[in-house]
Amino acid sequence: MTFIDLTHYRCPLALVKLKMALKQLPSGEVLRVMLKDNGSRQDVPRFLNKANWQYVELQNDAEILVLSITRGD
Repeated sequence: MTFIDLTHYRCPLALVKLKMALKQLPSGEVLRVMLKDNGSRQDVPRFLNKANWQYVELQNDAEILVLSITRGD
C-alpha cells in the first residue's frame, strides 16, 4: 500500500499530485490519500468516478477526507 498526504495542498495541485501517483500505481495495488482542502474533497472523488477508479471513503468528517483507491485493471 502507498500512502500520500495531500492535506497541505489546495486544488488543483492536490488533484495533479494524485493523478501523478495514480499513473505510477501498479495493478492491484492500493493508494491511500488524505485530503483537507474543500475543493480537493469535492474534485478528487468526482475525478475518480469519471475515470472509473475504485475507491472507498475511510474517513470523511469536518477535518479530513481519507480515501483508499484500488487499481483494478
